[in-house]
Amino acid sequence: MTSGEAEMAQQDAAGAKRTRLISGPGILLVWLYGVMVVGAVSRSAYQIATDFERAPLAYSLSAVAGLVYGFITYTLVRGGEKARRAALACCAAELVGVLVVGAWTLADPSAFPDATVWSDFGMGYLFIPVLLPLTALYWLRKAGTQALAA
Repeated sequence: MTSGEAEMAQQDAAGAKRTRLISGPGILLVWLYGVMVVGAVSRSAYQIATDFERAPLAYSLSAVAGLVYGFITYTLVRGGEKARRAALACCAAELVGVLVVGAWTLADPSAFPDATVWSDFGMGYLFIPVLLPLTALYWLRKAGTQALAA
């Protein structure tokens, strides 16, 4: 066996041990995060390209939300303990962002001449931006507990 074949065998073995995060409700999370990626990225790209000077903070925050959603989607699909921990941290940061921006848009609406994905706690997106990280955090913690028990 060559060193390249041995390395590939090790990677295959590591992949087989990888915690699967997209089984059961995890599949729904991947789909919802995927939809949010498309929504947030396409919205912010259009707004930044056509009218950035109108609301640079709002449009930039929507772009950041799209990147966060993309990273979480990637980690859920990738699976494994390292990806699960990264997704947990990112979902926690996402929740903090939703709560801070949501409260900020209510407290000082003049700071946001146009809405972000996280404005009013995601009201424009049926509150999915605030419910999604809560659900993902629960799922990821449960997946970690199940992996430890196995």
